[in-house]
Amino acid sequence: MSVLSDRWIKKMAIEKEMIKPFVEKQEAKKNISYGLSSFGYDARVSDEFKIFTDVDSALVDPKNFSNNSFVSRKSKECVIPPNSFVLASTVEYFKIPKDVLVICLGKSTYARCGIIVNVTPLEPGWEGYVTLEFSNTTPLPAKIYANEGAAQFIFLKGNEAPEITYDQRNGKYMKQSGVTLPKI
Repeated sequence: MSVLSDRWIKKMAIEKEMIKPFVEKQEAKKNISYGLSSFGYDARVSDEFKIFTDVDSALVDPKNFSNNSFVSRKSKECVIPPNSFVLASTVEYFKIPKDVLVICLGKSTYARCGIIVNVTPLEPGWEGYVTLEFSNTTPLPAKIYANEGAAQFIFLKGNEAPEITYDQRNGKYMKQSGVTLPKI
């Protein structure tokens, strides 16, 4: 496996619409940076948030997940309660090539504030808006900002295409739109 460069990412984003909308260079302007970097792409978080709440003292069960455990907000910023988390999605829509795996890592700006971004790998053949999880590991409220950088996506080229890709096995999160809760 090799890590793919900015040249490859740019070519694929433009020619194959692998990332849409695509920002060709790092943008900051007093914001948390986003766009193309040397060996990755920094995606932005959208302005729709699902904030986890314990109002009903519900059990967190991935096989029977209740939407009642969340409060939905559309805003330019989102406050994550202490020791809690928020789900959001990327501004960008991704189409992953059949011989590429994408790993996501949180932005250091958020990590230095105790905010961890978690995303599972984007598998070969997957496409959609990426659901992001922001965990507030601190005992204080923490803020995240819509339409700013959230996480860096690293593209890894496999030695060959897999026998069965995510789209071929009809993966349950294929072409997801917006914040997508757990499915069985």
